[in-house]
Amino acid sequence: MPKKTHLYRFHKEEGGKLIEFSGFEMPLWYKGIVEEHGAVRNSVGIFDVSHMGRLLIEGRDATKFLDFILPTNVEKMKDSRAFYSAICNERGGIIDDSVTNRFSSSKYMMVVNAANIEKDLRWLESHASGFEVSISNSSENSALIAIQGPLARATLQKICDVDLGSMKRFAFSTAKVAGVECIVSRTGYTGEDGFEITVLDTPLDSPAKAERVWESLLEAGKEYSIQPCGLGARDLLRLEAGMCLYGQDLNDDITPIEASLSSIVSQEKSVEYVGRKVIDEQIRNGTSRIRVGFVMTEDGIPRHEFDVVLGGVKVGVVTSGSFSPILKKGIGMAYVPRALSEIGQKFMIKIRNLEREAQVTRMPFYDTSKYGITRKTSSST
Repeated sequence: MPKKTHLYRFHKEEGGKLIEFSGFEMPLWYKGIVEEHGAVRNSVGIFDVSHMGRLLIEGRDATKFLDFILPTNVEKMKDSRAFYSAICNERGGIIDDSVTNRFSSSKYMMVVNAANIEKDLRWLESHASGFEVSISNSSENSALIAIQGPLARATLQKICDVDLGSMKRFAFSTAKVAGVECIVSRTGYTGEDGFEITVLDTPLDSPAKAERVWESLLEAGKEYSIQPCGLGARDLLRLEAGMCLYGQDLNDDITPIEASLSSIVSQEKSVEYVGRKVIDEQIRNGTSRIRVGFVMTEDGIPRHEFDVVLGGVKVGVVTSGSFSPILKKGIGMAYVPRALSEIGQKFMIKIRNLEREAQVTRMPFYDTSKYGITRKTSSST
């Protein structure tokens, strides 16, 4: 039987289209994927992301341990900051991607993908020998809510007791939201400005605090036509932003270099970390394949596992694809030979036995002066 989050009652009562996702019963949409996508791009939307795992890494060697586990230079990270990275295996393959909050050199909270919670726990515990560190799963004792969009800050500020305007991207702070003790971080998975709210001390069998924060956000955002949003809009938003989905764009056999995530690899690190030998070799010599973004130049919507074709021969595979409401055309991400990765390069996508032309483009896919965190038209003041 699928697990339920703290906000399941709301999803059920408000008519959410519920599906099983990563072992949880979650809303795919409420009013519709395109409408919810538009709310986040143009105003504000909220998501229940409590299915995501929240792992605590604590102890004297917490920083040393994470520097051994992650390719990112954890020692150089500042307190009250979050960072995106990946847990890698000995082959450099990505076991999971994560966002980690650093409270201090001896306390971190790692947010991981729902389907990988147990796998990540086993991996971390199996590599903790020799480190003075404890690893625990706090997922069921807290809830996680994302509020995203150009009006996310204005909405959340109404019921939050810290100055959100002074909070930088990837910073976080303890705060009271609707009178409830929370951790508020300026992070998200949509490409837009926004925040993720960890509601503390709210076990699954006593979800009142999580429900209070959720309902207060909906009330605060009424004047901005706030929308509750499901997994469908979240997936479309992250794709337009060029963000990866584990299990599709990332897996145990894909390295950060192949995934075009070299920014998470700190080459100046003086310590060894799991997978470093392979990753360093790929940095020096390159890789045979690389993740790219592409836009369809002919009619057709690319989907996961569609073939990338050149001269009638399969040369790659689509890992994520959909129709972009912003571009009004199909977009996607694929792994292709490095020789086909240059901006402007054309190839074909096999869609229902027909080959349709696509062209490599920069990510995010949208005009960043109009959408996303760097938009010039932002009204989040």
